[in-house]
Amino acid sequence: MAVSPALALSLVLMAAVLISASAPWSEVAVAVPAAAVLVGLGALSTDAAMAEIRRLAPVVAFLALVLVLSRLCDDEGLFRVAGRWMARSSDGRPDRLLGRVFVVAAATTAVLSLDATVVLLTPVVLETARALRVSARPHSYATVHLSNTASLLLPVSNLTNLLAFTAAGISFSRFAALMAGPWAIAIALEYLVIRRVFRRDLTAGVTVAPAPAPDAAPVFVLVVLASTLAGFAVTSLWGLSPIWSALAGVMILGVHAMARGRSTVGGVLRAANLPFLAFVLALGVVVAAAMANGMDAVVGGLLPSGTSLPSLLGIAAVAALLSNLANNLPAVLVLIPLLAGAGPGAVLAALIGVNIGPNLTVVGSLANLLWRRVLHQRGEPTSVGGFSLLGLCTVPVCLVAAVVALWAGLRVFGG
Repeated sequence: MAVSPALALSLVLMAAVLISASAPWSEVAVAVPAAAVLVGLGALSTDAAMAEIRRLAPVVAFLALVLVLSRLCDDEGLFRVAGRWMARSSDGRPDRLLGRVFVVAAATTAVLSLDATVVLLTPVVLETARALRVSARPHSYATVHLSNTASLLLPVSNLTNLLAFTAAGISFSRFAALMAGPWAIAIALEYLVIRRVFRRDLTAGVTVAPAPAPDAAPVFVLVVLASTLAGFAVTSLWGLSPIWSALAGVMILGVHAMARGRSTVGGVLRAANLPFLAFVLALGVVVAAAMANGMDAVVGGLLPSGTSLPSLLGIAAVAALLSNLANNLPAVLVLIPLLAGAGPGAVLAALIGVNIGPNLTVVGSLANLLWRRVLHQRGEPTSVGGFSLLGLCTVPVCLVAAVVALWAGLRVFGG
């Protein structure tokens, strides 16, 4: 198949945009001009570009609220308390610490999104491991793997989930019911594999580091989070956007934090990360240009049809491959329009691929790139080869097991 000049330009600019996401400057400085160039040269019409922005706008607005909610939880001390709990309850044993990290990271990713796990929890985990004088390697790798794998559970756990949730046309509670099995089994397998791979780091013995004093549980924060989650389900049942529940949670927690001097208006605005939101919208326009100029036909030819177990496995495999070639956000933007008419099973299988698949390479997801940046800022060494070797041990088995669990769930809940 010949590649048109418009498709070639779209792919080159998409690569440039993704590379900019790992650069020290703002990724929006490349993404917005790239989208403008494609529209200006006619690779995508202005009407089509605006239609893509309108399609993504509600998802991006919801993402902004979740980012603010995560930051407010951090301001209220939620992650500090979690770190102290992990340190005290592990008794200085690295294997026990790993179990605590898995519990906290899985919950954080599911409720507050993978961004909170990478940006807010990972530094706490590193500090906890250093305070206990144990190797940080298994615990830091656990946070990045769970930022991807544990984001399967809820529509709010990942930007990819929000896009898939919209396309699948199912309720919040049904999404959670269908993905609970894949989420649980994938996390269990991640734990077993990481525990095995890092067995030497995890059998170093008990340290004599003093345990930190306990902190009072942030009851108000936990109640607001639980109420916000319940609101997501209720608004979905009523046919309303979950944005309203997220907005209510942000307002309640924001007023509480500001009244106590723990947050500021400026801090809340920075937490929304407006440059990143613009980056997402611009990337959507770039991907739409690639799709309009032939990429849809190429990827569509690779996707199996139907929702049998082999078909779902094939869809997940293509999604995982595309994530590691072009990052998971462009992958889901490409795949969702192609699968939207095939039913929720096909869409959720692709979601498993774009959420678990990125654990194979550092460039597989934006979360991976952010995680690597966090570790470098704190002087913790990372290895691209080591990341991929661990991914080879976890991704295939987790991907297959999660798809099988999804297939079984579809037989129980329908779809």
